[in-house]
Amino acid sequence: MTTEPAGPEAPQQDVEHPAAPWRLVGSMWVTAFRVSDGAGAGSRPGGLYLAAFVQYAEGSVLTYSELLVARALGRSQGRAVTITDIWVDSPASMAGGRELWAIPKGLCDFDLDSAHRGPVSTTDWTASRARHPIAEASFRDVSRLAPRVPFAGRTHQPPLPGADPDAGRGDLVTRMRGTARVLPARARWDLAADGPLAYLRDARQLGSVRVADFRLDFG
Repeated sequence: MTTEPAGPEAPQQDVEHPAAPWRLVGSMWVTAFRVSDGAGAGSRPGGLYLAAFVQYAEGSVLTYSELLVARALGRSQGRAVTITDIWVDSPASMAGGRELWAIPKGLCDFDLDSAHRGPVSTTDWTASRARHPIAEASFRDVSRLAPRVPFAGRTHQPPLPGADPDAGRGDLVTRMRGTARVLPARARWDLAADGPLAYLRDARQLGSVRVADFRLDFG
């Protein structure tokens, strides 16, 4: 099996992006994976990982789709994650994520199909790069019936590859807070065997949630 590196693409030149903080609304479909020690790829050690598809809708500073994987950090660092792999379909989001918060965003293409039958929502996602599959996922949930609850967290991002070593910039900590409707979901993932998320193929899937109608301040 060959695994293509998840290394970030170089940001496009002269791409403008919104200033921080970003106010975002949309929905997120999240699954937790337990990666065994020694099963990760490169800088992906064993631990708890969260894989998510996200749709940022009208009312956000930018509207775009996203696929991300984040590693949950230890208790001493609170409810924090480090985003290890991430792709979007917006050059402005890629440029802003990199420049403002050291989030290693790359670009890819998405397909999204949603349907509702009574209270049940069914959502199918695909993400591909240069017509090469990265991940597909299907979700079923009833999160539209959930009450709105608050949430908060932080990202801890190391400097991006190629960052100026003389800048003296360590891990960049960014806070997020918001509200959403959250309920468990049923999920099925298909991760390309030769893709950058292949290290999750043999990971134990712990559970999934739909974070619906979120309102988020990031940064």
